[in-house]
Amino acid sequence: MLNKEIAYSVLDLAVVSEGKSFRQTFADSVVIAQLADNRGYKRYWLAEHHNSDAIGSSATSILICKIAEETKCIRVGSGGIMLPNHSPLIVAEQFGTLGTLYPNRIDLGLGRAPGTDQATASAIRSDFYEAAMAFPDEVQKIQNYFSIDNAYQQVRANVAEGVDVPLFILGSSTTSAYLAAEKGLPYAFASHFASSQLMEALEIYKAQFKSSESLTQPYTIAGLSIIIADTDEEAEFLSTSYYSRVIGILTGNRSPLEAPFEVTNEFRRIIQQFAVQQMTKYAFIGSKETVKNKVKAFIENTGVDELMVATHLFDVKDRIKSVTLFSEIMEELNFGK
Repeated sequence: MLNKEIAYSVLDLAVVSEGKSFRQTFADSVVIAQLADNRGYKRYWLAEHHNSDAIGSSATSILICKIAEETKCIRVGSGGIMLPNHSPLIVAEQFGTLGTLYPNRIDLGLGRAPGTDQATASAIRSDFYEAAMAFPDEVQKIQNYFSIDNAYQQVRANVAEGVDVPLFILGSSTTSAYLAAEKGLPYAFASHFASSQLMEALEIYKAQFKSSESLTQPYTIAGLSIIIADTDEEAEFLSTSYYSRVIGILTGNRSPLEAPFEVTNEFRRIIQQFAVQQMTKYAFIGSKETVKNKVKAFIENTGVDELMVATHLFDVKDRIKSVTLFSEIMEELNFGK
C-alpha cells in the first residue's frame, strides 16, 4: 500500500489505427472515456496535435465537449491546449463555455509546444515563435479572462468570468517547472515521451512553488505509457504497435497505428537504440503484476500525486482490457487490496 492515495487519469490523442476512420476513432474514445468514468479514473485529457494521419485530436475543445457529454463524473480537459497556436481570448471563451455546460468537470492544461512540425506551426500562426516566447504572459491573459475582476476591462471573455476551470501547466523540460511554481499552478510533466528531465523538473517545481488562490501545495502529474495484457508475452506482442509509432515519431512518419506483429531480432535491435529507449523509459509493458511493480516503484521514486496514462494499442478491445487492469492496479496500490 502507498503512503498516500494516487489519482490516475487517461491521456488520449485519439490515435488512429490502420483501417479506421476518424469517426470510428472518436467513437472508440467515447468507449474508453465511459469505461474510465466507471473505473475510478479522475480525468480524461485530450492532447492537441496537427497534420498527422495517426492523431485525431486536432480540434481538442470539440472532442472535450463530446467526451464530457457522453460521460457523467470524470473530469475532461486538455493535455494540453498548445497555447502559442491560439488567442488567449478564444481559449478562455471556449473553455468558459465548456465550464458552463459541464460545471466542475473541465480542466485546461496549457503547453507551449506546437504539437506539430515547424511548417504546420507556421501555417497555424505565422508568429508562432514570438507567441511561444510570450507563453507566461499568454497564460496570465487567460487567468485574467477567467477572473471576475475582468468584468471591468475593455476586452472580456464574458462566458469565462468566474467559471471554475482549473489551469495546469504542461511541460517536457525544466522551463515549464519554473513557470508552474511561480504561478502556483499544478504541473503535469510529459514523461510518457520525454523522460530525461522528469526528476529535475519535479524538484525545481516543488522547491520553488509559491502558493496561490487556486493551489496551496505543489501538485504533480506524470505521464506514463501503459500496456497491460494477460501475460508478459502477449503485452510484448501488442506493444509492437506502440514501438512502431515511437519509431515513426522519431523518423517523421505520421502513418496510422500499425497492427501488432511478431517481434524479430531486427526489431528488438531497433527498439534498443538510445533515442527509442529514452522516449520509452516510462513505458510499462507486461502482465498486471509486472506493470504493478513498475508503477509502484515509479510512484515511490518520483513522489507524484497523479499518473496520466496513455495506452496506444491497435484494437480497442485490447485497450479496454489494459485500461481496466490499470484501474485494478491503482485500487490495489491505493487501498492495499
